[in-house]
Amino acid sequence: MTTLQPPATAEPRPAPPPARRDRRSWTGWGFIGPFVAVFALVFLAPIVYSIYLSLFRDQLIGGTSFVGFDNYQQALQDERFWAALGRVSLFLCLQVPIMLGIALLVALALDSGRLYGKSFFRISIFLPYAVPAVVATLMWGFMYGTRFGLVGDVNEAFGLSLPDPLSPDLVLASIGNIVTWEFVGYNMLIFYAALRVIPHSLYEAAEIDGAGQIRVITAIKLPAIRGALVIATIFSIIGSFQLFNEPSVLQKLAPNAITTDYTPNYYTYSLSFSGQQHNYSATVAIVMGLITMVIAYVVQLRGMRKGV
Repeated sequence: MTTLQPPATAEPRPAPPPARRDRRSWTGWGFIGPFVAVFALVFLAPIVYSIYLSLFRDQLIGGTSFVGFDNYQQALQDERFWAALGRVSLFLCLQVPIMLGIALLVALALDSGRLYGKSFFRISIFLPYAVPAVVATLMWGFMYGTRFGLVGDVNEAFGLSLPDPLSPDLVLASIGNIVTWEFVGYNMLIFYAALRVIPHSLYEAAEIDGAGQIRVITAIKLPAIRGALVIATIFSIIGSFQLFNEPSVLQKLAPNAITTDYTPNYYTYSLSFSGQQHNYSATVAIVMGLITMVIAYVVQLRGMRKGV
């Protein structure tokens, strides 16, 4: 007669010695250490140093002295800074919707499968993004010229009197045209990549239900690429507030239309390198960075909210 033996219970594994646990923890830091070092050097250190500079002021008598938040109070009352901020805000409200709208239409056309030569159009629209911003601005600046550029040649050839694109009334729109030409392809690629990962089963179900192309776009494609739309909008907002290359290059061609405080970034650059006001320049840069961060965060919360 056999008797059932109770199953042997496994003995608990002994905990690893403290030295081994310490080696494991240091191994993890060894993997992320290079990134942390580079992140602290190229991202955190400049911010900390800018904040430090913003708390001081160079004076004719006494040299550099600690002034606390006086520079920030001056920036909040600086009419030139607020005028520059209002200028880029107007630029943002007009140029960004036009640019993203064109990019979205192009991406939808490429994704539809009904466009002949899709690969050619895709690379052609993206190519302007590969042109450096300074080169693109110089190219467009010479085309805008009424005496030596394309506009001047058209006026002379056809006896016309086209308005000067670099006049004070039109220069902001001219800059918007340059930025749109540069970044339509970049945003198109973001939208097109998001459209390509939509499951085809959704299109098949819509076809069975008899949905047309417009209905497919509004009910399937646009909701599916909502995240890409929000990301592109945030990038465009940040880029608008950082506007610098285009006005700084065109300023040599249109000195009466573009001043050194035309945009907040250009104003900061002029304060630091032309006016030698490094402390106040750092203050303006920090204030502008905070405004950009808050607006981008609000747009992200609004865009990713369900049901909106």
